[in-house]
Amino acid sequence: MPGGRLTQEDRRLIAAGLADDLSYNEIAKRLDRPASTVTREVMRNGGPNDYQADRAQHATARRARRRERMTGSPATRPVAPPDPYGRNPETLRGFEQQFTEVLVDTGLPRMVAGVLGCLYTTDTGSLTAGELAERLRVSPASVSKAVGYLTTQGLIRRERDAGRRRDRYVIDEDIWFHSLEESSRLNSALADVAREGAGLLGADTPAGGRLDCMGRFLGHVGEDLARAARHWRQVFAARRATSTDPA
Repeated sequence: MPGGRLTQEDRRLIAAGLADDLSYNEIAKRLDRPASTVTREVMRNGGPNDYQADRAQHATARRARRRERMTGSPATRPVAPPDPYGRNPETLRGFEQQFTEVLVDTGLPRMVAGVLGCLYTTDTGSLTAGELAERLRVSPASVSKAVGYLTTQGLIRRERDAGRRRDRYVIDEDIWFHSLEESSRLNSALADVAREGAGLLGADTPAGGRLDCMGRFLGHVGEDLARAARHWRQVFAARRATSTDPA
């Protein structure tokens, strides 16, 4: 039934839909389920290229038994407080998982991507280590490693929770600007090395010509990237200032 737990037959229909190259929305319509339910089910059980109905069914049963052993009662998801904006909690959870999977595809470790996914989809943009562990259902030690990595990379920052003896981890509003800035710097450094190599090998030789083209290309791309990053940072900073202006 819509809204209830997925059955083994539901999972077989999902697998058949994936085999037919259907979108999550199309599969969800066949099941009369939210698309977020299908997205979450597929992503937590191997992804679209490795999803197997029977394996997903067994994995779900194992997770349920594990939660029962940990809590001493049948596994149930804690009741979330009402969303202040009236959004569907299941839809939000589905998007958070989908967003996390895309971050994993970019090369981030799964736990690191999970922490970023939580912070980005939280309205406050900040959570404590305990809150992250609860949302991700992992150990505090796993969260500690992930936030340590993100902090050293400058992707999040640590702030002291006012009035409490604990840290909060906050998403950096300019994270993507800094990321593009770093990409531009690396491109420029690589372009410089390539141009130096072209001069040493001779730009009129095959190897030197190859390095010369590489250096010119990366040099132009790096400059364009840095210029675009600066421009759009200013645009969005002005937009944020306008939206928070009490006048």
